[in-house]
Amino acid sequence: MTSLNIEELLPEKKILDLKARIQETRWPDSVGEDSWDYGVPLSWLREMADYWANEWDWEVVASEMNQWDHRKIEIEDLPLHFVHAPASVSDAPALVLTHGWPWTFWDYRHLIGPLSRPEEFGFEGQQAFNVIVPSLPGFGFSVPLARSGVDVSEIARVWVSLMVEHLGHDKFCAFGGDWGALITAHLAHAYPEKLIGAHLGLALIPGLDRRNLNENDFAESEKWMISRNQESLPHISSHIAVHVQDPQTLGYALTDSPMGTAAWIWERRRNWSDCDGDIENAFDREHLCTTAALYWCTGSINSSLRIYHEHFRKPWPVVHEKKPLLSAPTGIAAFPKDVVHLPRKILEEYCNLKHYTLMPRGGHFGPVEAPEELAFEIRAFFSQLL
Repeated sequence: MTSLNIEELLPEKKILDLKARIQETRWPDSVGEDSWDYGVPLSWLREMADYWANEWDWEVVASEMNQWDHRKIEIEDLPLHFVHAPASVSDAPALVLTHGWPWTFWDYRHLIGPLSRPEEFGFEGQQAFNVIVPSLPGFGFSVPLARSGVDVSEIARVWVSLMVEHLGHDKFCAFGGDWGALITAHLAHAYPEKLIGAHLGLALIPGLDRRNLNENDFAESEKWMISRNQESLPHISSHIAVHVQDPQTLGYALTDSPMGTAAWIWERRRNWSDCDGDIENAFDREHLCTTAALYWCTGSINSSLRIYHEHFRKPWPVVHEKKPLLSAPTGIAAFPKDVVHLPRKILEEYCNLKHYTLMPRGGHFGPVEAPEELAFEIRAFFSQLL
């Protein structure tokens, strides 16, 4: 296990190459109306390109990242990067925070400090955690992904190895959003004895086919979820189709073009967030550019797509059919503008549900969109289990 600083993980020459490639972008024409109806508008993307190349300051970002301990380890032939933020107290439980796509570990930037060193971030006397934030295999600094077959169940197994065998935590807490929610759900399903609890920022259940649900499964107070699920469907269908069927083909274009990578990622950021159509209501420009840089500069955008192919082309590998399928104590943080919602009665049937909160705001990227609310929610759920 090696500790590294950000400059070692991402040398300056890669940032210089990024900015040069942005300046050399070959832009397409805008055909007719330049609006989000057709995808990312050319005028907005060119404005963002100018900011990324000329104003975005990687040194400032790297300095903030370097306040935390970055480590790399290899488990089962998978190189893994993770942030390790020890708690301010000796007997604190461990908490693994798992991201998704198109996320990076840095989407948890505003939770690492408050959850690991609460007294330094205005949360005096609150529960502290030993916080671990891995980059998913094939994402960001967890490269190269040199083999196929790395799906949700395998990542969950690797997480157990990391947390228990390598970091020495017999039991741990887990939170995740997007793919991180699927991985955390699988931990609660397949490794409940290793978990203090599982907290999901997206309600997804192993093996549950949401197409079998009907309107009567939703309480009157939940009917809005049906509308939101329907509203979200067009915005989650295009990327799933290509990521599942032929991710390598798309990977050539995205790996070659930083603006191609950015457009692909930023469109999802806008469509899946609680931003009222203006992406910059949810994310500042620095964070958008840092996210795209972590995918493009590491060459990980191609391998990050593979998880869709590996997971969705076969049934979820459930290890038992007993209910609750998620037998570890489970909490749900439902963000109103997220892309998938399940009714509470289904969650209570399939999960050992101990905590459920409809969050006051936020979409698919809760740790960035509503970090203070989520930090409170995570602490509230796990504190009752400790």
